[in-house]
Amino acid sequence: MAPRPVLLTIDDDPEVLRAVERDLRRKYGQEYRVLRADSAKSAMALLEELKRRGDPVALLLADQRMPETNGVDFLERAMPLAPGAKRVLLTAYADTDAAIQAINKVRIHYYLMKPWDPPEQNLYPYLTDLLEDWRSTYRPPFDGIRIIGNRWSPRAHRIRDFLGRNTIPFQWLDLDTSGEARDLLAMLAQPSAEDKSASATRHEGHDARTLTPPVVLFPDGSYVADPELPELASHIGLRTQAERPFYDLLVVGGGPAGLAAAVYGASEGLKTLLVEREAPGGQAGTSSNIENYLGFPTGLTGADLARRAVAQARKFGAELLTPQEVRGIRTQGTYRVLTLGDGSEVSSRVILVATGVEYRKLGVPGDDALTGRGVYYGASLTEALTCRGEDIYVVGGGNSAGQAAVYFAQFARSVSIIVRGDGLAESMSQYLIDQLNAVPNIRVLSRTRVAAVEGDGHLERVTLVCDAETRTVPAASLFVFIGAVPRTDWLGDLVQRDEFGFILTGPDLPRAEGRPAAWPLARDPYLLETNVPGVFSAGDVRHQSVKRVASAVGEGAIAVQFTHRYLAET
Repeated sequence: MAPRPVLLTIDDDPEVLRAVERDLRRKYGQEYRVLRADSAKSAMALLEELKRRGDPVALLLADQRMPETNGVDFLERAMPLAPGAKRVLLTAYADTDAAIQAINKVRIHYYLMKPWDPPEQNLYPYLTDLLEDWRSTYRPPFDGIRIIGNRWSPRAHRIRDFLGRNTIPFQWLDLDTSGEARDLLAMLAQPSAEDKSASATRHEGHDARTLTPPVVLFPDGSYVADPELPELASHIGLRTQAERPFYDLLVVGGGPAGLAAAVYGASEGLKTLLVEREAPGGQAGTSSNIENYLGFPTGLTGADLARRAVAQARKFGAELLTPQEVRGIRTQGTYRVLTLGDGSEVSSRVILVATGVEYRKLGVPGDDALTGRGVYYGASLTEALTCRGEDIYVVGGGNSAGQAAVYFAQFARSVSIIVRGDGLAESMSQYLIDQLNAVPNIRVLSRTRVAAVEGDGHLERVTLVCDAETRTVPAASLFVFIGAVPRTDWLGDLVQRDEFGFILTGPDLPRAEGRPAAWPLARDPYLLETNVPGVFSAGDVRHQSVKRVASAVGEGAIAVQFTHRYLAET
């Protein structure tokens, strides 16, 4: 629920201040919050806090005669902090000339004479008219997390992408284009009007004069500058530390396979922990629309699928850690132990590796320097609105690339899909090809590859090679959806993988005389079991898996059945 607009009254006379507050509350207390301040200094501090919180101020009612400053000067100083508020001066009969001058100097909207009894005649009619006028132009502010930063900052992009993939609503304020963003950052960079030590405590030790964007502001008015993702996660209520040291099932990776395993494992009574290094959903979670998933004829976004799955897993009691990275794995008798990014360890008899894959790097000149500055890997749906009216390029011929192109075409002036082959038929579903053909501002560049990316601080040009022709074209953003690189380095030498790093399981394990090499048990490995008993793999990270959401979900569910069998054996 959006906060109620504020009516702020300022007077150094306690008796007058109480009387004004009483009358304001009696008439307007249901629709507005009535706040008071006994000095201009405390009023400015209060306005700064309201600005940080994003709370709207509808009315400033200031007494003209105050010892440290007069009402006119205060209203003038307060205008940048509450530019839309109605400004009213409370004056004595002798101050009428000052009030008239204030109308010209600070454009006050009205002045009231003391005493104002009865308020039904001398106060409420005027304030009600002003507040109705304010309401007519008022637009409720965004009531959530705000991010101040530069569009081309990789750090800002990472924060936006993290919040977006975790379905945390936020408002993006770009320092390059938003005066509100610059004003808000300048206000935060000034020493607080309150005691500096109290300010430092409230803002968690950040020196307000050395703020480094991006700055994340929370609804309660607190903020953090350039946070790491675990720090940000703790502020928004995500869990990064396990509740217990031992579980029945440890799931590494929060894509469709991992989430399915968490749902089925927890629903069947297994103490289940899922560890995800970025955000639930994996690559599927970045999809703008999945239309061929069983049971959803109109499609659903990857973020919605992930959100539903997370809620389902938690409903059954599964524990989720995100963002948390797994750094290593080891065996200890019948236990399998994971070392997490913060140095802590968790153990279980069964581990499911479902870490999925990540997109392969372009590997062209300029790529590293411009990653996060116009070159993005994956859908980066948080960038869509910033691409409005621009020419963007999508590299790749799979379904992920096609879904992204359809989505970006709603905002960009043009979307060009770059594919090395003769077309999209070999790698993309026909329903997506039909959609692409129906969107007028999408074109497909066949037999084309990216040779270089260039720009001063952000992407500005892309060099394309088509057959024997090379040309450089202007580009604002380049989204890459090529290849699939598994996330398996953390497994070390414990778990066998193919030459590309994909995990070998079941019948794909190397065999000698009909048995997997060094396999310690009398039985053969289960279908999804690795060369280490009790360590399973599912989803895209598995050797020769089917790269579809439905198959990944199925493998996650099957892995839980093998988990039950393995636990029964041990």
